[in-house]
Amino acid sequence: MTAKGFTTCLWFDDQAEEAAHFYVSVFKNSSIGSVARYPEGSMRPAGMVMTVAFTANGHPFLALNGGPDFTFNEAISFMIYCENQEEIDYYWTKLTENGGEPGPCGWLKDKYGVSWQVIPESLDAMVSDPDPEKASRATQAMLGMRKLDIAALKKAYDGE
Repeated sequence: MTAKGFTTCLWFDDQAEEAAHFYVSVFKNSSIGSVARYPEGSMRPAGMVMTVAFTANGHPFLALNGGPDFTFNEAISFMIYCENQEEIDYYWTKLTENGGEPGPCGWLKDKYGVSWQVIPESLDAMVSDPDPEKASRATQAMLGMRKLDIAALKKAYDGE
């Protein structure tokens, strides 16, 4: 494998450039890279943006205007591990505004239909605790939430 690792390609109908700018505005350590356009005689109008390379939170992406043939679904999601409730609230708000959809258990879809899980860093330890009662209480609390609430998860985990 190359030293560059993986780049995630996101297929859009015709919103690749708009989406790339949106993601760069939401995440730190983000930037727009190269933009390629469709040439004459290709499957899309000449001059239309074909791809936009961008980085979001240090992760490389390629947004592709490939047409309406494929759409996003929940089979693939991006997990955002948050240090505190303020981060959860920030990402939840930014990613659901202007047409995004909240979902269960910390999941949401942004306005482009991309699925995200906005979760506290502490969640994995709580739901996989060797004490099955603690793990069950934390899991049950999570299953009853939309946007995750760290304080409520901790109270359930602690049996309060």
